[in-house]
Amino acid sequence: MTGRLSGKRAFITAAGQGIGAAIAATFIAEGADVVATDLDAAKLKALKTDRTFALDARSTDAVNALAKSVIEKFGAPHILVNCAGYVHQGSVLDCSEKDWDFSFDLNVKSMHRTLTAFLPAMLKNGGGSIVNISSAVSSIRGVPNRYAYGATKAAVIGLTKAVAADFIRQGIRCNAICPGTIESPSFDERVDANAKATGQSRDKAYADFVARQPIGRLGKAQEVANLALFLASDESSFITGQPHLVDGGMAL
Repeated sequence: MTGRLSGKRAFITAAGQGIGAAIAATFIAEGADVVATDLDAAKLKALKTDRTFALDARSTDAVNALAKSVIEKFGAPHILVNCAGYVHQGSVLDCSEKDWDFSFDLNVKSMHRTLTAFLPAMLKNGGGSIVNISSAVSSIRGVPNRYAYGATKAAVIGLTKAVAADFIRQGIRCNAICPGTIESPSFDERVDANAKATGQSRDKAYADFVARQPIGRLGKAQEVANLALFLASDESSFITGQPHLVDGGMAL
């Protein structure tokens, strides 16, 4: 099927690599008019859109300024995808207040920023679909050494449900995607960090991540993008307020 997002405008954070890049490319291929953002704008060059912007999702002023500009130039988005995130590694004993605050600022408050910046215009425009990237590691499942990360991703599920409940009669749908372990540049960095921290070989560290997936392999960013496409499209018009797993059975 093609053109599933024809006529739709989408705004995506952290679209420079991994899941965000796959979502942006998929939306563009399906006919959406995509505004793609990333902290490093150079990472957006591969996308087939000229509407790419550098954006620090941790800056309220920057988010508000870009949202105002985007709405004035292109109109309110029909789709908002919040992908910005960070994986802190360690237990509570390894988590400083700085680590905790940074994790919540990037993983949760960045979504609050985009919501407050875009939601009024989306409501005025008749509604739309909001897709937030959470994780299977959240209120759904706990895993070792993901203390701050799991807490933030649980908060994303709560935030998602709250937005869905508040605006369900005003044309807004809000869902969360909860991936398992997905191949991406940031995943490669985590493998390297785990190998160094545990004194293991990189191959053993990689194998440990794969072992968490009952399906026997890691997920691909495109598999997450396919779910995001469904949730962004009118095909999911009766679905809101839910965490949707794409996790290779990790939460079984």
